[in-house]
Amino acid sequence: MKSLVFPIKISSVNNQYILARSRFLLPMTMKNGKLDRIQDGYILVSGNLDSGKIIEIGAYTESIGKRLIDKYGKTLKIIGISIESPTVDDIRQINGVILPGFVKGHGHDHEAILAGVEKDVPLTTWLDKAVNLFTGFLHENQDDLEENLGKSPYFIAYIKARLDDVSFGITTAVTHHCNFNKYHVDELVEANSVAGTKIIIAVGSQDRHYDDRILDTPEKAIERLNNYLEKHQEDKRSVIIPGPDQLFSNGPELLKSQKKWANDRNKLIHIHSSEEPETTKWFTDTYKMTPIQYANSIGFLDENTLLAHQVNNTKQDLEILSKTKAMVVHNPLANTILGSGMPPLIEMKKANIPFCISTDGSGSADNQNMLSAARLASQYQKAHHQDATLLKAEDMLKRITLKPAEMLGINAGVLEPEKDADFIIVDLSVPNLTPTRKETVVENLIWASAGNEIKHVVANGKILVEDYKFLTMDKDVVLADIQKLADLFEDYKQTAQQVSGTGVHKKS
Repeated sequence: MKSLVFPIKISSVNNQYILARSRFLLPMTMKNGKLDRIQDGYILVSGNLDSGKIIEIGAYTESIGKRLIDKYGKTLKIIGISIESPTVDDIRQINGVILPGFVKGHGHDHEAILAGVEKDVPLTTWLDKAVNLFTGFLHENQDDLEENLGKSPYFIAYIKARLDDVSFGITTAVTHHCNFNKYHVDELVEANSVAGTKIIIAVGSQDRHYDDRILDTPEKAIERLNNYLEKHQEDKRSVIIPGPDQLFSNGPELLKSQKKWANDRNKLIHIHSSEEPETTKWFTDTYKMTPIQYANSIGFLDENTLLAHQVNNTKQDLEILSKTKAMVVHNPLANTILGSGMPPLIEMKKANIPFCISTDGSGSADNQNMLSAARLASQYQKAHHQDATLLKAEDMLKRITLKPAEMLGINAGVLEPEKDADFIIVDLSVPNLTPTRKETVVENLIWASAGNEIKHVVANGKILVEDYKFLTMDKDVVLADIQKLADLFEDYKQTAQQVSGTGVHKKS
């Protein structure tokens, strides 16, 4: 697996430190074959830096508290406590559980405006009547919208997506930046910088079966990647990778050129694959091979290929995925809402096909609730196979933390020294998570949580949320801006020409 660790540059000047103590701690490390569950745990990280690191972690004792106060003194910030010179008595236990920030393997930051838009329709209809219509709206009216709103409409959409992610405890995300959004990576990097999160931006491409205004050549796609890489390569928290939109919308030369670009630079490549049954059937009927057979035939699949969805598979598809070690990101919320189906996770697990759980964009999934996604993925497989022992809570928690971090090659997803200082504290004082004990804390997170009990969020050694308050983004401004943009889009829809530019809907 090639590394995609985010670059860091830590200065020891004016270094600050962040300490949190909680009823429970889940470092996502293993002990006696199970996830380690620590009662009364603490975590100490370096803060106020470009990318903070975990310094120490473990079971809390008063002697540890005294040592930390003596060593770090006024430079120590205690989560949940607004005291400049804390004493050991100020290191109070939060009624919560500390665990790694969630790692989202697939999503779309432009969809934050589309929650609730064009529901109860299949994927291709939803794409044309929601996503493609909205991105066309932004493209056609960008200047007028910017004048009306006082800022880039793309930035408004992207910063709302960052707010959504942080509110559900996501500290690292893959953003598949498709269609017109591929021309607006700069605004996404800016939104991520404001939010304080980490993102891997998969820059889109298409050369067929799509809106004619955004079709590429291999040369155009590579030039775009080169330009973005040069412009943002010094950014500590944004990584650029190729993100060809879908296998049906990218021809072999376009795919091969971007795969070579990724391989030459030790990077992942990300693409949608076999998501919707009718489109998958149409592709197979048209090209006389499945999307996975097509990808394999041009050397596109290997251990650095990240496939979103992979819902519809043949036996040979699974054999190819197992052999090539290509990775799958399962998005159960979107896959069920859009009626696309669910991938054969149990067969994938038996075949050692790497997979993690994600959400997709806010338009198709309608929220970024990672715990809800993990729960639904497990529930479906248990019911489908009539076997309650499948995909247990510990496994599912790993597939939204540790497993996607490994797949993406990032230095997160587990809490141990020298890992990135990305952690969250889930509030256990709410009714649905009371009672919680050491023996039930993992199970309650997966089965009993609403998913939005994220009381504190720290990313890269910076506090993003404290006591449910957003510290890097002005929530009221973000929500007011996105509401204005949504209202303008609704007005546009009343007279807009119908879009037909996706897969089986594209007229030849």
